[in-house]
Amino acid sequence: MSVYLARGPALKFRNPRISSALPHILSDCRRCRPSQLVEHGIRLKSGKPAVRRSQESKPPVTSNSLFSWLPGMGSKVDYNALRAQAVETGDDEAVTVNTRDLIDKILSRYAREWSTLRELIQNAADAAATRVAIKIETGPSLKVPSPQTADPSTRLKHVLQHHTVDKWIVENNGQKFRPEDWSRLKEIAKGNPDETKIGAFGVGFYSVFSISENPFVTSGSEALEFYWKGDALFTRRFQHGLFQSTDTTFILPMRDTTSPVPHGEELYTLCRFLTSSMTFVGLESIELYVDEWKILHLQKSIPGPVNVDIPNSISRNTADGLMRIEKVTQEATQLEVEWMAALQWSISLRSSRGIDAAFEPAKKKLTSFFNKGLKSLSQTSEKPMQDTKRAAPNVLAEDVTTTSRQKTFFHVNRATIQTSVGRNLSSEFQRSRKKAPPKATTVSFLSQSYDERAASSIDKPTVASKLFESVAPTTNGHVYIGFQTSQTTGLGAHLSIPSIVPTVEREQIDLTSNYINKWNIELLRAAGILARISWSSTMADLRRQQSKLASMTQGKALTAEELEKPTTPRDDVGEYIEQAFWRCSKEFEILSSRGIAPYKNVRIATGDMSFIEELPLIPEPLLKAGLIKALRGGGDLTEVQTEDIVWILENSSRTRTPGEMASSGIHVAGIVLTLMQQQLLAYLAGRARANTVTKGEIRSVLNVAVATDEEEGATRVIALSQIKDFMDPNKIPPEMPVPPDTIPFKYTKTLSKFDTDALGFEELSVFKWLQWLVEVRNGKHEIETSPTFASNVLKVLSKNWSGQSAESKTAVINLLENRTIIPTKMGMRIPSDSYFSSVKLFDDLPVIQDLPNVKEPLLAALGVRKTLEIGVVLERLVGGSAQPDKSGSKWSHVDLIRYLVSVWADVPERDRKRLKTTPICPAEASSGKPAEQRYRVLELYEPHDSLRRLGLPTLQWPGMYQPQSREGKLLRTLGLRDAPTYTDLINIIAAAGQSAKTSLRDYGLRYLIENYQSKGYDASVNADVKTPFLPVQGSEDKLSTPSECYTNERAAILGFELLKSHLHQYAPQLGVQSEPPVERCIRSLIRNPPQNKRQAREMFGYMTSRLGVITNSHVDTLGSAKIVPVRVDKDAADEKETRARYSTPRMCFLGDGGDFVNIFDFVDFGPEANMFLLRCGSKHEPSASEIAHLLTQRPAKFLKELDVTKYMDILVQVSKAWDTLKKDKSLIEAMKQAPFLLASKEVSSDGANTNLEDEEEGAAKVWQLAKASDIIIIGDDIINYQLFKSYVLAAPQQDETLEDFYIHLGAPTLGSLIEERQKFGEFTSDQSAALKLQSIIHERARLYLHQTPRDSIRHDAKWVEKNLTVQAVRSIVVRTSLKGHDVKHTQSRTATLHREGSHSWVIYVTNNYEIWDVSQVLSNLLLRRSKPGDAMMLETILRSELRSLQRKGLNVDKILRQKEREAKIAQEMHQQQLEREQRVRIEREALQREIEAQRGTDVQPKDSMPGDFPGSSDIKEHGAEESQESGGFFADTLKKWGFDLGRKPQPITTNGDHEVNGQHSRTLHDGSKDPGSSDPEPEVQRPAQHQPPQEMPTSTQPPTKPPTPQELNNELQKAIRSSRPHTSSTLRSQPSVHKVEEMHTTCDTKPGMNILYAGDMSCMRVFIDDELQISPDKFMTANREGLKNFASVLHDCAAVYNVPRESVHIFCDAESSTVAFNRAHSLFFNYRVFRNEHLAMVEAGNKDEPVRKWAVHMAHELAHNIEPDHNIHFHNIMGGLFANHVHPIARIARARPPSSTGAPAQPPPRQSTSRPSSSSSKTATTRGTFAGTFKR
Repeated sequence: MSVYLARGPALKFRNPRISSALPHILSDCRRCRPSQLVEHGIRLKSGKPAVRRSQESKPPVTSNSLFSWLPGMGSKVDYNALRAQAVETGDDEAVTVNTRDLIDKILSRYAREWSTLRELIQNAADAAATRVAIKIETGPSLKVPSPQTADPSTRLKHVLQHHTVDKWIVENNGQKFRPEDWSRLKEIAKGNPDETKIGAFGVGFYSVFSISENPFVTSGSEALEFYWKGDALFTRRFQHGLFQSTDTTFILPMRDTTSPVPHGEELYTLCRFLTSSMTFVGLESIELYVDEWKILHLQKSIPGPVNVDIPNSISRNTADGLMRIEKVTQEATQLEVEWMAALQWSISLRSSRGIDAAFEPAKKKLTSFFNKGLKSLSQTSEKPMQDTKRAAPNVLAEDVTTTSRQKTFFHVNRATIQTSVGRNLSSEFQRSRKKAPPKATTVSFLSQSYDERAASSIDKPTVASKLFESVAPTTNGHVYIGFQTSQTTGLGAHLSIPSIVPTVEREQIDLTSNYINKWNIELLRAAGILARISWSSTMADLRRQQSKLASMTQGKALTAEELEKPTTPRDDVGEYIEQAFWRCSKEFEILSSRGIAPYKNVRIATGDMSFIEELPLIPEPLLKAGLIKALRGGGDLTEVQTEDIVWILENSSRTRTPGEMASSGIHVAGIVLTLMQQQLLAYLAGRARANTVTKGEIRSVLNVAVATDEEEGATRVIALSQIKDFMDPNKIPPEMPVPPDTIPFKYTKTLSKFDTDALGFEELSVFKWLQWLVEVRNGKHEIETSPTFASNVLKVLSKNWSGQSAESKTAVINLLENRTIIPTKMGMRIPSDSYFSSVKLFDDLPVIQDLPNVKEPLLAALGVRKTLEIGVVLERLVGGSAQPDKSGSKWSHVDLIRYLVSVWADVPERDRKRLKTTPICPAEASSGKPAEQRYRVLELYEPHDSLRRLGLPTLQWPGMYQPQSREGKLLRTLGLRDAPTYTDLINIIAAAGQSAKTSLRDYGLRYLIENYQSKGYDASVNADVKTPFLPVQGSEDKLSTPSECYTNERAAILGFELLKSHLHQYAPQLGVQSEPPVERCIRSLIRNPPQNKRQAREMFGYMTSRLGVITNSHVDTLGSAKIVPVRVDKDAADEKETRARYSTPRMCFLGDGGDFVNIFDFVDFGPEANMFLLRCGSKHEPSASEIAHLLTQRPAKFLKELDVTKYMDILVQVSKAWDTLKKDKSLIEAMKQAPFLLASKEVSSDGANTNLEDEEEGAAKVWQLAKASDIIIIGDDIINYQLFKSYVLAAPQQDETLEDFYIHLGAPTLGSLIEERQKFGEFTSDQSAALKLQSIIHERARLYLHQTPRDSIRHDAKWVEKNLTVQAVRSIVVRTSLKGHDVKHTQSRTATLHREGSHSWVIYVTNNYEIWDVSQVLSNLLLRRSKPGDAMMLETILRSELRSLQRKGLNVDKILRQKEREAKIAQEMHQQQLEREQRVRIEREALQREIEAQRGTDVQPKDSMPGDFPGSSDIKEHGAEESQESGGFFADTLKKWGFDLGRKPQPITTNGDHEVNGQHSRTLHDGSKDPGSSDPEPEVQRPAQHQPPQEMPTSTQPPTKPPTPQELNNELQKAIRSSRPHTSSTLRSQPSVHKVEEMHTTCDTKPGMNILYAGDMSCMRVFIDDELQISPDKFMTANREGLKNFASVLHDCAAVYNVPRESVHIFCDAESSTVAFNRAHSLFFNYRVFRNEHLAMVEAGNKDEPVRKWAVHMAHELAHNIEPDHNIHFHNIMGGLFANHVHPIARIARARPPSSTGAPAQPPPRQSTSRPSSSSSKTATTRGTFAGTFKR
């Protein structure tokens, strides 16, 4: 089958299953937009869809279809079927290879230097060759002639400098080529099958093609030539017979014969490579020639191998058990290099000329020879160049043919390994390597020992030393796979692992391939074990050479086996080696200061450890070695710990003989510190400074160490465990005796304060030292008996006295003040009995002596007196037995005061205290003569008149008393008082007031007021004074305390005392408050409430003034206190005669009371007093809760005081507060039980009842109170209420809230009590009337529920359409009964409602049904609580025509439009279906003809159309679902603003019962009732003869419903939020034209754009067309004001829609019809259009029309954020955007809204539309392709 699409080549499908799938695929493709087709991998060409195969759309396959990647298919491919078909029908073709390209790609993997020579040397090694000769044959220079001389040196220089390379010749003496070798040479990727050989991939030899186009190989008498024919490679093999040789020679003619001869850096690099090639290969000699000159000769000699002992502690097996090391041998190797001076000369020549940059061209040419392989040239050549820059200037005169020799030595440890490989690994190895894994292999370890390095002398800077660097590494070795790779080992040694599997270019180890990586990892582990064995062997050798250990530890002797650096390029290589190195054995030995020792016994020194020689330490030169770092990092090698020192100290003493211990001073179990005492302490202190040792660890060392001290010729042993203190020589001289727990100074003189603290030693304090001296009492060191020693101690103490703390000074004073430590002329005395030498009043005083360097502050502090003891003074000078002075007279108290003034500074504190407590001064007598009685100074007052008037005792003082004199100040110090205290003054005033001394009382108050601040009374005035001393109003003799009287006159109403009015101004000084505390006011009010209304007005009025300090707790107290007087007899004329009772504020209400005056307590005490009551909880009227409480208690009283109407109003008020009432559970229970609810029952009007309301003649409605459970809610079933109204106690119907209140309290609904049994007649044969009624109900239900609150709706219109049907029966009879009553009613109805299932309902009607009956049952179904008016409203809506309802004001436009759309869509879909069927038929016929032509068979066309499905006529076309008229739902709104977005649809008439305007073909009418059966059965009986006919399907499906308001609003918000700024500086696209299928005559024309960024204007980016021929700067300058005005208009529009300003852009083109466009949600608006049409208006101050117009344009472009095409969906969004923001637009435009006629307020000069007409051909050819371009 072949399918032709878009006139392109046919796609041939051999699988017949496509013939059924492809028509459906094509059908789907035609319905898709171009963007959707591209997403599914379908390309458009010539306007028709075409299938294309895309690499991007990988087929998500299914098991159901081979082409499931196409739209609509499955997700899995049936590979079995696909493979079977390939075998059956597929064509076999060979895969071809371009040999030249293949070789080039292989060579691209060989990026390492000298790769060609490496492969050829490796081949020689595999052929068991011992010698390789490399010869460079040169060609003469075409520019520089050869020198005419026979001097070989000159000729060689010329060759090296000017000749070019003609060919390379590589020769080896290995085995001759065998036939299979010649065969493999011609085959790419066929490696050497010998498992012991390195070659595996079979591509190494082909590296020769990197330098040679036609390589030539000879081996023995045979030869092979390679040559090319185009891109194909051929060979010629023949017997040459020219010469007889057993060697194998590779002749490589150069492809590029202009390449210079390697010299300088190039030649040195080549020699270095050849030197490194001699490491592990079996070659013994390599020679390098340039023409006939041998530039380099390498010779290697190896004596017989020596077996290496493998310790038993080392495990020989690898981790996974694949390999085991059987034995290890060691080969000592000597490598000798002989080089010609030309090598040195070549390098020196380059260096001496200073043309290092000249290496670059040569380097590049040589790189092209050897696969671009000079990677390491810059790394390896720097040192030789630097070493040779000292070459002599006359390098050209050197003889370059002389030779030099040098040797180097190293050893190779080679492990023989047995392998044990599983089947999977073996097969994978065989697959990738083309050979089986070897059963035995080797791993070699090359390193250089200390002796070998010393013998090599490679440290000297010569050519050989640089060449040997790669042979024996000193830093990081390499892995060798035959030759050196780029992979490092992490060791200071090379590893040769010939059996490891490398990557193709043999530069790295393959650790990624499955199974192969396991083999390689095991080999690396074996290498790690070999490294461990080599280390053990090295340690064993060193143990045998103990004499060399000293010199080896000074140098870096063990670097060959160090774990030095991380490995590169793969760091996991080093990890595998290192893991195996450590895991193969737990025992490990290293070199230490005590020789070779287990690493666990060796420590790292942390300082000078010379005091302990027995501990093995790591030598300092080895601390930086990689192995030591590894051990240290893993925690296996640690620093010296205190436990180590303790162990050494303890064991060193135990191993010594008694004589050694005696001679060394050993004592007990420790070691005596002699010369090493200070070193130990210094070491511990250093560790402490480094924070590497704890105080506990230091103490553990000191506990086993002791020291000695020489004291007076005797040796004293000091146990350091007992030492606590050290001495500071600056404070205590070293020669002074110290306590035994203090270490002698000689051991700590080199330690700092931090060190001693770290050792746990504390500084010996002076006090502790003195305390010990006092307690010693040892001969000459007795401080209390030896004046000399006491003098020395006091000197030390005096020196340190100023630096002692106050606490320390106090301790010293307490220690010494009562001890005889002061030398005096009267002997040793205590300090308080001693006097300074300045005291000379008497001769018999003990004055100090022999204390020349003891300072006075210390002696004074100890108590040495500078004055006479006060007792002596009083006894000798003042007392009765006092002796006269030298003049013979006694001293008076005045003389005493004057003496004390002169010596007061030296009077001790205890004497001062004694003076204050001793009576020494007389008081003034009333007669003016001195009194005999003496007083303490603090009992007297200064002699002033003010104090005398208060009756206070004053000091007798001759003459004028001056308080500021020295005597006055001393008397003040001794306690002389200048004023009475506040308490004393109050007592004086109170005593005067009680004794009626009014003048003294008043003077005392005046003294208090005048001296309020000067005497400090202000600090005591708030004290709690208990003594009454203040005069109050109402009595001259009564006194009060400051807290009991107040100054506010209104406080007297509550019984509080008031201060005398003349003292009010001094209330603060007297401590009197203006107001009593509010708590006291509350207590007084509660204790004495007002007796009448006047008192209440005054008391409550005063409390109102205190509201600012009344808190909530006060309110709680007042609110529940009975303080409000309520009149019992409210009609009494005289208030005084009225009896009063008290109520709480919360139970009172303010005002006249109205209807509640006799029910609740209402009071009114005036505005001010009422404010207090309101704060305390009173209210103006009772709350619903309070009314409810009272209703449940006294409902009859309520009804008696109020009539039924007012009682009903109260119930309504209470019901509205249900949300609050329901929180009070107890109240709800009381309301449910109390009969307080009004209910009515219809009775005969003959009965007498006051609560009657006439309903009709002969019947009356009786109101009564009842419980909720006895009352029935009738609002849900008014129909049945008419039947049982005489049996029902009905709840009021006037308010739904009241009904809900009844229901909450337990009132049942009538519907729950009604039981109905329905009986139906047979179904009528004609159900058309029922179907029409059903259609009307579905149509009008939304209209009926439009303005109904959502919470009142039981079922909405959507539910009705889904679950409600109407069926016609011949008769309906309903029997109704009331639960609890033996009463029944049977009647015939024309309509009834019946529930058919859990959700389905059916309205059964008779043929002559009444709309009223239908409305009643339907309103009960739609509403939660139906009223009679609801059914009448529904009857009107169902009965009336739509136009009539429209005239009545109902919104039926939507229904009318829907009917018009249905008719229009039906016709359009019918026409489209016909066209589609015709098009599919034509396409299928053409497709069938093409298939037949391809397959050569005659296929009869089928009658059915291609792609037919069952019911295909009902398939909806894309876009046909949306059938709104052009312009969308909001076209009218846009028309009002001057925008006609579409054409008006033409009326379309169709067959049927509907007109185009939605009018029903007939008017519903009432019919007569069917009498039905007179005695129907009690159960429901369904019709049995006829099933209800189903609605027949029409030829077209109904159109898709328009979006709901919520859906539309969500899309509008999405359209606004999705706007974004355009950040690029350019915008370019091609034009396109897309037909909008829905609009039929409309084409979406998307013009092209080519605009550039010009600048910014008011936060908006501005772009200009590149055809404007103007620079961006000039454009911005020339149009600055216009752009600013345009940006202002766009800002206003963006603000209306809340669009970010950054998303709005301005552009200006040269000429087009584009007004605006949307590019990737970025909005662009044309400045040229604005300038031509609106700029003049804006400049004139009129922005009305511009804002409106551009707001519509912005709405247009925002709509394109959701819908790119101009279809119905687009117009809905655009219209919704504009309609939702029409008022903000009008507000911003400052214009009146348009008139109702739809015309704009001011017609614009040019009318714009949102899309072009179908005839706009110019638009279709404009530039650009933007989704949704807004056209003019």
